[in-house]
Amino acid sequence: MGYGWRLDPQKLIQLSGKGFSAFKSLKNGIKMDTKKIIEVAEKEIGTTEVPPNSNKTKYGVWFGYDGVAWCGIFVSWCYHNAGFPLGNIGFLKGFAGCQTAVKTFKESSRVTENPQPGDIVFFDWEMDGRYDHTGIFVKKIDNVYFETIEGNTSLTNQSNGGEVMRRKRKYGKGVLFVHPKCLDEVILA
Repeated sequence: MGYGWRLDPQKLIQLSGKGFSAFKSLKNGIKMDTKKIIEVAEKEIGTTEVPPNSNKTKYGVWFGYDGVAWCGIFVSWCYHNAGFPLGNIGFLKGFAGCQTAVKTFKESSRVTENPQPGDIVFFDWEMDGRYDHTGIFVKKIDNVYFETIEGNTSLTNQSNGGEVMRRKRKYGKGVLFVHPKCLDEVILA
């Protein structure tokens, strides 16, 4: 099953050299530009559940698992629509639950202390070793704070707030950054 496009590697090299923003040129191939993940997520800011407090979203419909907490589904949707499908992390289209995703990423050594734009961040609010929420790392603000885009959050409910929002979060305990393998894949020329 394809993702709607197929390009010859030589065409990709030509496109990357002409400012086509989805690709970065490498010595022996093309690497996708991870900022596309943030661009996809930014377009979703303000999207809410319909009806309110239902966990029903277009992300859940796409995922095939609607009406459930959807922060991980939102991250999976953004990656997929940016051209970086996460693959099977408990579900064919990515992940719904933070626990399964964190376990998978830890087992595959994808945890990082130096997050890059487009990486995934997980939050353990209760500091009990169980991750409660996830989002997309946008940028470092300073040595204390970073910016994210998250699904199913709000100012009154961090993990089940029903909206896609840009958030300012604090570095520290209970925060885990992940650099998925799909971000490192290179199309060889």
